[in-house]
Amino acid sequence: MKRKNFDKIVTSVGLGLSVFLLVAAALLNWGASFAADSVKSQLENQNISFPAVEGMPATTKAQLTKWAGMAVTTGPMAKDFSDLYIWEHMKAASIAAVGKPATYSDVSGMYLGLVRGGSTDTAQIAKLGDLRQTLFMGNTLRGMLLEAYAFGTMGVIAGYGAIAALVGGLVMLLLSIAGLMHIRRTPDSATI
Repeated sequence: MKRKNFDKIVTSVGLGLSVFLLVAAALLNWGASFAADSVKSQLENQNISFPAVEGMPATTKAQLTKWAGMAVTTGPMAKDFSDLYIWEHMKAASIAAVGKPATYSDVSGMYLGLVRGGSTDTAQIAKLGDLRQTLFMGNTLRGMLLEAYAFGTMGVIAGYGAIAALVGGLVMLLLSIAGLMHIRRTPDSATI
């Protein structure tokens, strides 16, 4: 095979790959921007804010102080609000009501057991019913916040992918240009 023909094939593949990588970089950048904007606008619509330092749970105050008084607008903020603020309140509420950390499923089972069992302890039924509703709402809000965190994280990963694809595309473009220059210098009689 003639060396020039081989160089033309390799250079053409390099140019095609550089175009592919540059298009991928643009699409990944668009995805990263979309994710960041969506997470921010959806969280702003929720109008959730961290309390002042004094209102934070003692067990997680050190981790939450950096967000004191701020509105939740990013994925990491949503994760911290979910895991370090809401979760701590849910644990505290269940400890106060049933003496131990309990999940919605645990409390719902206790509540339904009393109701279906015909218990006449209305105070305990009311306490478990209130805790059941609190845990349900807490789990629901935590789920939405953690979904925002996950979506935001995917956007960050897409942003890093965009940078990697852009660098790869530019490197391939430079190598393809070098290949075109090499083709001009290769004698017609050269073979491989």
